[in-house]
Amino acid sequence: MIEIERKFLVTSENFKKEAQKSTRIVQGFLNTDPERTVRIRIKGDQGFITVKGIGNESGTSRFEWEKPISINDAEQLLPLCVPGMIEKIRYEIQSGRHIIEVDEFFGQNQGLIVAEIELSKENESFLKPDWLGKEVTGDPKYYNAQLSKKPFVLW
Repeated sequence: MIEIERKFLVTSENFKKEAQKSTRIVQGFLNTDPERTVRIRIKGDQGFITVKGIGNESGTSRFEWEKPISINDAEQLLPLCVPGMIEKIRYEIQSGRHIIEVDEFFGQNQGLIVAEIELSKENESFLKPDWLGKEVTGDPKYYNAQLSKKPFVLW
């Protein structure tokens, strides 16, 4: 249940030409404490509840527990979330043996595009497409829980 992930800014929309899948996501947070965030998410036609722990020093690894819940449950829990709903479209792009997930944000985070890649170990190498920009792994302002409190339009 340890998630190992690196995050990057995206420099162009060329990733859209390479995407095999795109899914609309709406999510809110019942708790945004960095040591234990609790997220409610609707991803396409599925609901989820997720608990994330504090990251390690580099921000690359952290505890993550996620369970599917019904759409009805997710829809009932979202209004209980703290203000600052996250709206985005997630694109999935195959890059070598990895999947890169690119989130294009809307609403108060319009204009922000962030890519994430999950790895099996922190120092694992991967193919970097030319649209992958500056690495922002471990920078808390790019965490969705923080974007819900201080959205991109306020930077």
